[in-house]
Amino acid sequence: MDILRGKRVVITGSSRGLGRAFAVAMAKQGASLVLNGTNTEALRDAEILVRKVGGKVSSVSGSVADADVCAKLVQTCVEHFGGIDLLVNNAGVVRDRTLFKMTDAEFDEVIAVHLRGSWACGKYAALAMREAGGGHIVNVISNSGLCGGFGQSNYAAAKAGMLGLMRTWVIELARHGIRCNAFWPIAATDMTNVVFDNAAHEAVTLGRPAPSPVELGFGSADEVAQGMLWLVSDAAAHFNGQVMTFNGRKTALWTQPREVHEAFKADAWTLDELTRHYANVAPEPLYQARFVE
Repeated sequence: MDILRGKRVVITGSSRGLGRAFAVAMAKQGASLVLNGTNTEALRDAEILVRKVGGKVSSVSGSVADADVCAKLVQTCVEHFGGIDLLVNNAGVVRDRTLFKMTDAEFDEVIAVHLRGSWACGKYAALAMREAGGGHIVNVISNSGLCGGFGQSNYAAAKAGMLGLMRTWVIELARHGIRCNAFWPIAATDMTNVVFDNAAHEAVTLGRPAPSPVELGFGSADEVAQGMLWLVSDAAAHFNGQVMTFNGRKTALWTQPREVHEAFKADAWTLDELTRHYANVAPEPLYQARFVE
């Protein structure tokens, strides 16, 4: 099948890991790609892989924390392939540390790559897509942005911010034929190795064998790329403003934020009235996604 034949695609952070797997999967389905990364050798290797499966490819080296790099990514796609149909905001870094210990630089770097980079790439892509009559932007997010993550104030804030960008762009860009969705991949990559290391350490202390990534609910990068491939295909053309999760074996959509326990009065609430009202309302449970099902 060539379900993406003719599609012009920019994927940030695509020199390795999930981004590279996304690129190879899309190239196999006929897409033309602009890759991005900060490691020129890894970027060159990713280009070779894309060409091996018959894909047309170009690349832009540099961090999306630099708005000029974001502009160049879109410009390269337009110049080389005649336009841009899809942007995947995938670039990311982690600088995990608890709130007590996190430095200004560690917070700012993660925000700059994930959040500011996604905003800038989204801006330039949307401008080009508007001129062409439409397109699709996918923000790659994380459980941390949905439920928080220990030692990840910076990463969680950035990923939650990317959800805010997506929801705002749905409002602003739909009239221009531009759809926006979010994708939470659960994949075994260099970035998630810490999960497996911690699980292995815990298993040793309990006298058990270390669980495999699959047992922990993680798919391989190639397996998880199939979920992204579906989301950017015409089969998902009815999706806009959706948050999809996929680990190769499990898929789900996250519910949209909405109010619960609404109550109204004709006049203003007093403190005593609020106290009486919420005395009978249980707080909303804190949800932590389970990787293992």
